Amino acid sequence: MLIAVGMFSFMDTTMKLLSAHYPATQVTTLRAFSSLPLLCVYMLYRGAFKGILRVRWPMHVLRAVLGTGMLTLFAFGLSMLSLAEAYSIFFIAPALITALSVFILKEHVSTGQWVAIAVGLVGVIVVLRPEGLNFLSVGGLAVLGAAACYAGSAINSRVLARTDSNESMMFWYLIMMAFGSLAVSYRHWVPLRAEDGWVLLALALSGFFGQLAITRAFSIGKASVVAPFEYSALAWGVAIDWLLWQTLPDGYTLLGAGIIIASGIYLVRREAVHAEAEHP
Repeated sequence: MLIAVGMFSFMDTTMKLLSAHYPATQVTTLRAFSSLPLLCVYMLYRGAFKGILRVRWPMHVLRAVLGTGMLTLFAFGLSMLSLAEAYSIFFIAPALITALSVFILKEHVSTGQWVAIAVGLVGVIVVLRPEGLNFLSVGGLAVLGAAACYAGSAINSRVLARTDSNESMMFWYLIMMAFGSLAVSYRHWVPLRAEDGWVLLALALSGFFGQLAITRAFSIGKASVVAPFEYSALAWGVAIDWLLWQTLPDGYTLLGAGIIIASGIYLVRREAVHAEAEHP
């Protein structure tokens, strides 16, 4: 999981670099298309194309729409925020997943979990700045929207995983997201610069190996043990911000991130205890 988070942090760095020159929808298109060749080679190696058409199409389309929204909003937010700020807000995703599971999956959520969700939202408010117009930061709200799309996609994935393979989910997710975002972005397409070739290569490799690492992490380790290591992204964000842009998070960002991380770890641990009680 630590390797996965590191890879995804490098991927987000390349997206931030690209978002300075290209529209957010185009960055999403580049993210999806850059990883497709590597994924196809991997699936050929594993013989995973068998039965690739026997999937639940409406659920895959919805997941791709949510994924496109997530990446586009996140790329847009990265053009205005530091990595540390963006990650701090995005950490609210586990709380949103827990809340959505009540309404969509009809799962039971205890009073303690609702309190943790509320505490996490307070942390987001702290990061967004509880003063003046800064509270309405467009970049911050975009990342918050990205976290909401991610939460919806995670719930969708839970349902899809009951019938469809991981490979088919990854393949159709990238295919639909690539062509869907291309359809939206082609009218405002900005010609690619030659000097961005290395950025696109880094984007493809980091996204692909990050996906492999996170899949491996959850396949060999308990989610309640593995998931909290996702929060190591904040350390990566702070380090990369300082190395590339000479910026450091302020006290509000660190305080809010701490609140959100604490609530997220509680929710992950609480869900694990609930799962073990249902399936001893």
